[in-house]
Amino acid sequence: MSKDLTNSSLDRKNILNNNIAIQGVYEELGFYGIKFDGKYRFTKQQIAQYFDVDVRTIERILENNKTELEISGYELYTGSKLKAYKEQVFDFVRNAKDKKDVHDINVVNILQLNESELDSLSKTPQLTIFTYKAFLNIGMLLIGSEKAQKLRTAILDIVIDVLNKKLGGKTKYINQREEEFLPSVIREYNYRKEFTNSLDFYIVENKFKYSQLTDKIYKSIFKENAKEYRKILNLNSKESVRSTMYSEVLDLISAYENGFANYLKNKSENLNKKLSLSETHLIFSEFEQIMEAFVSPLQEKARSLMASRDLVFRDALHEKLKDYVNEVSSEDFYKFLGKKSMEFEKRLEENKEVFKRLKDR
Repeated sequence: MSKDLTNSSLDRKNILNNNIAIQGVYEELGFYGIKFDGKYRFTKQQIAQYFDVDVRTIERILENNKTELEISGYELYTGSKLKAYKEQVFDFVRNAKDKKDVHDINVVNILQLNESELDSLSKTPQLTIFTYKAFLNIGMLLIGSEKAQKLRTAILDIVIDVLNKKLGGKTKYINQREEEFLPSVIREYNYRKEFTNSLDFYIVENKFKYSQLTDKIYKSIFKENAKEYRKILNLNSKESVRSTMYSEVLDLISAYENGFANYLKNKSENLNKKLSLSETHLIFSEFEQIMEAFVSPLQEKARSLMASRDLVFRDALHEKLKDYVNEVSSEDFYKFLGKKSMEFEKRLEENKEVFKRLKDR
């Protein structure tokens, strides 16, 4: 799906939360500020100069998007913080001018500050400061600047490139890269067995009972049946839908299957008979109503995570969950793309001794 960063705050947030991609943008652009409190900082004059626009244009963007820019790193320096920042700037400029070689891009950019700007900086009682993320945020909001347009294009290209490098262009199984997927799969396998056993023992023979009741659970959790889910993720008939689900969704499915297996058992034993499939559908509706108050918060979480992650990582829109789409957190980007993420096969290999111990119990 094409993205218009100037109009979508959600897309801007997702990009700014993707620290792995931001690092790539940072390395690609070569635009540096003064490093202060562990982050590069920029004045609005520097940002205006970079985008080749008037300072008042930056001020208008700040006025119209203040809350968003505060989140991404805009601050107004005053008092002791401003004093410390000024000292950092003047120390940097003084040390840089003392060097014979000022070809370092960091030094060159800062030395573009002319004497009048430095004099103005020394006298100002307050100073508008942006972090690198806030600078990028400005670039994603700024209309009418060729440099801003090029920046947005570069950002989107780098975001795609990061995914391709990490996943080889295959995002279908990105859910399997997080640490929690493996234990969730193990739990799901065990509870699925309890569920199917219960259907065997307490429902009369019917070849549709497994698929229909599984779909009941799916629709209760994320409003789609298996066929709808498969179509959205473009899965073929041989690909398992659960192998593409996030750990939080799998855990909730396990809870449903385990709970309904027990509920069905009690109903059948109380009636002293096996139940028909139509009776079981009614019983599931009872179970769903009883569980609603308990599972609603978990349903909302699962729907939001699934809809939001799939839109960002898989470029897949769950139409029935579009109201649950939110930004993907920095933690999620790290979870699926960071150092601890890995392909499922590698994680299985790392945990093979654990499986051996479980098997020997």
